[in-house]
Amino acid sequence: MSSTMLQLMQDVSNELGLVAPTYVAGNTNQDTIELLALMNRQGYNLTKEFDWRALQIEYRFYTQAITTTGDVVDGSPIITNVADTTGLSNKWMASTGNGVPQDCSVVSVSGSTVTMNQPMQATEVGASLVFGQTKYDLPSDYENITDRTHWDKTKHWEMLGPEDAQQWQWLKSGYISTGPRIRWRILGNMFQIWPVMNTSEYLGFEYRSKGWVRSAAGAIKNSFTADTDTCLFDDTIMVLGLKLKYFQIKGFDTTSLLQDYSRYLNVAKSNDKGAPNLSFAPYPSKVLIGYANIPDTGYGS
Repeated sequence: MSSTMLQLMQDVSNELGLVAPTYVAGNTNQDTIELLALMNRQGYNLTKEFDWRALQIEYRFYTQAITTTGDVVDGSPIITNVADTTGLSNKWMASTGNGVPQDCSVVSVSGSTVTMNQPMQATEVGASLVFGQTKYDLPSDYENITDRTHWDKTKHWEMLGPEDAQQWQWLKSGYISTGPRIRWRILGNMFQIWPVMNTSEYLGFEYRSKGWVRSAAGAIKNSFTADTDTCLFDDTIMVLGLKLKYFQIKGFDTTSLLQDYSRYLNVAKSNDKGAPNLSFAPYPSKVLIGYANIPDTGYGS
């Protein structure tokens, strides 16, 4: 783990010949304010610079579904007397039920009344209904997704995606059966899945975090805000990078400092990733089974 924000700021100040601060958060000294802004910029830039292992995070969650009853009326989008609306919101859809049309999403929930985006196609009192959540919030520190890490851990299937806009609408049209695999895409800052899950499925994927700072309590943060905060990057990278930025804004010659920073950054990148496995085979074998080798039905039976 890196030094604290205060320690890093003191190290940089000493190397630049500035008065080292005794505290940083809330300090009104102009040099301290300037250095803190540059340090946060340095940390942010490093998150974009490389896929650091320290920023790789595994995310797992269960899909949510409710089996309930409600009164539906042909031509009306309003379902009344819904027995269970626990957790229902506009992130949910109705997957099955008498008169429920294709791609039928929840618009709003008020008490035991659920308004859908489409009118029902039948009338029934106490109709059996299944709602499933299809939109899930991304982690607050989410930066971008890691390819080929999306798995339905309940059914032991790799999820398919990311689907593009055309494919997504084609799937939701109901024109074809989607098969057993869950499809996914990122839309509206949500992790969205298709089809609607009628049961609880254990899903997971990996992503790159933008949270390069940790509080003293271990909370993920996107910038330094407290003297006791630490960062996931090497101290030397932070100090050299901050000095380089300081020299740049002051108009000083950065030739030597840029060489030192670039050399150390390249070494850090090399140490962060292992070398790839080399094969003398004409075609490298796949770790995962290819899609063509897995049937849509009967797998594992």
